[in-house]
Amino acid sequence: ELGQTLERMAQTLRDQLPASGSGGRGWIPPGTHPDPRPPDEADVVVVGGGVVGWSVAYWLKVLEGWRRRHGMRVLVVERDPMYSRASTVLSAGGIRQQFSLRENIQMSRFSASFLRDINKYLGVPNEPPIDIQFRPSGYLFLASPQNAAELEATVQVQREEGVQVTLLSPTQLKEKFPWMNTEDVAVASYGLEDEGWFDPWTLLNAFRRKATSLGVLSCSGDVRAFVTSTNHMMPSAPPSARIKYVHVHMPDSLEYQPVACAIVVNAAGAWAGKLLEAEGLPRGLCRPPLPIQPRKRYVFTWHCPNGPDLSCPFFIDTSGAYFRPDGSAGNYLGGMSPPEEEEPDPSDLSVDHDYFQEQIWPRLARRVPAFESLRVRGSWAGYYDYNTFDQNGVLGPHPRLENLFSAAGFSGHGLQHAPAAGRAVAELVLRGRYETLDLRRLGWDRLVDGEPLQEHGVI
Repeated sequence: ELGQTLERMAQTLRDQLPASGSGGRGWIPPGTHPDPRPPDEADVVVVGGGVVGWSVAYWLKVLEGWRRRHGMRVLVVERDPMYSRASTVLSAGGIRQQFSLRENIQMSRFSASFLRDINKYLGVPNEPPIDIQFRPSGYLFLASPQNAAELEATVQVQREEGVQVTLLSPTQLKEKFPWMNTEDVAVASYGLEDEGWFDPWTLLNAFRRKATSLGVLSCSGDVRAFVTSTNHMMPSAPPSARIKYVHVHMPDSLEYQPVACAIVVNAAGAWAGKLLEAEGLPRGLCRPPLPIQPRKRYVFTWHCPNGPDLSCPFFIDTSGAYFRPDGSAGNYLGGMSPPEEEEPDPSDLSVDHDYFQEQIWPRLARRVPAFESLRVRGSWAGYYDYNTFDQNGVLGPHPRLENLFSAAGFSGHGLQHAPAAGRAVAELVLRGRYETLDLRRLGWDRLVDGEPLQEHGVI
């Protein structure tokens, strides 16, 4: 059906895209705002214009191969075009290889290579080079005596996947990081390569600008309803269905635009689970539900002139509290995920400042004595697209909605895995199989079978 749709739409798209790439209806010059209305038709509709959604769109255009002569039309729909509530730009910006699940390690390694050569992939002719401001300072995970064996086993898996990581004893930690209190630390793992942090907005914008230069369309709007093949079928319980139209509601309007489509990619991040509750999707076919919820996470910034120097790694304490340097010397940012029973209300992005004073600061000050005299500078809150099933991304085709693909649920590591996840989903859409990384275990089967993939490295 995708091939037939491409043939049918080819002439329309050629009429709308300029041959020279210098403007025209349906083409969005890099850096401009999305079109106010979506087109009537698209081959692929990507719901969600965060870094994962734009990565999917970019890779679809890069990998379309023989379909290039048809000019495959890809539409990205983003309901928050200013990205004021977007998980991508509100994250701490880290990238690490230190995961426990092989698929996550492999995605990190792919993404690190991608970011290293980012201008080869995302550079736009006649535009300035991309600088994501990568700081290769590594990640440092501390383990208590109770968790030491688990950390050591995880490091063995990482090394088998080619990760450059070392184990440090408390004595070695103290020698390398004299500002640290190593009490109750049994061992630590320290990433030696391809770990650190970068500017999330720069990566998102680079994907967006490159994708639009390749002809990807975008619009502002909220996908609230679908029309499927079951809406026009008599059987009460069909075994499967296809999405035929996506209803995109215009900002600040009661209007909506139906977009005919062949493929839908759910890259709606924290709202990916909610999307599958939209009007028009047969409830009987949306089982099991996509277990992705918005979880609010706070990030605090502070100043401490006597704190760790700029060579300090991205630091994760035994308690789960984390911090890293932020810009100039003496500035830091950090936070900590709460226990399940203390999750904050995700209905808004307000910040509970007492959480830092009562929960985070005592833990950090115990580990870094200099932080006893820190001064808080600011704070913000962002969303994890939290997979309550096993805290890992859900990638691939839906088991009963035949033309719906998912790319969400990364539970805090979507930014760093976006280059790999976007390519993986594009390969599935265009070629029907994974070619670069085998990510089949991250598909829907584990949800259907009730068999979670446990990731021990969620921060």
